[in-house]
Amino acid sequence: MAVSYTAVVNVDGEGRNGGRVHSSDGLLETGLAIPKELGGAGTATNPEQLLAAGWAACFLGALRRAAADRRIRLTSTTITAEITLTHGDDNEFTLSAVLNPVLGGVDRATAEELARAAHGICPYSKATRDNIPVTINAGVAA
Repeated sequence: MAVSYTAVVNVDGEGRNGGRVHSSDGLLETGLAIPKELGGAGTATNPEQLLAAGWAACFLGALRRAAADRRIRLTSTTITAEITLTHGDDNEFTLSAVLNPVLGGVDRATAEELARAAHGICPYSKATRDNIPVTINAGVAA
């Protein structure tokens, strides 16, 4: 049986420069601002942070699924996602990503294997595959 879910989010105002985000269920409501690093006010979240949050959360779920499929018990999972917005000489904007999962209860080789598997499972990874550069640096918890 297929499971389906559609997130519905409205953004109004000036978009990334002072706009507001509202989800249809009311659970997500926030302002948007251009980061200080790009000359903006930096007083609210931005699309890159929202992408990083969604991708990181999804990727951890995919990591746990990959571990369960292999009957590997993880003692902890954390991830730092870095989404970089680049403005090139051609006046075009592009994205790149670095995902840094840290897994507890496994060795580095297993962490790397699970990260590769998760990258094949995660819908965010699938959606961005061959569209943006993605680096995955799997680590192990101390």
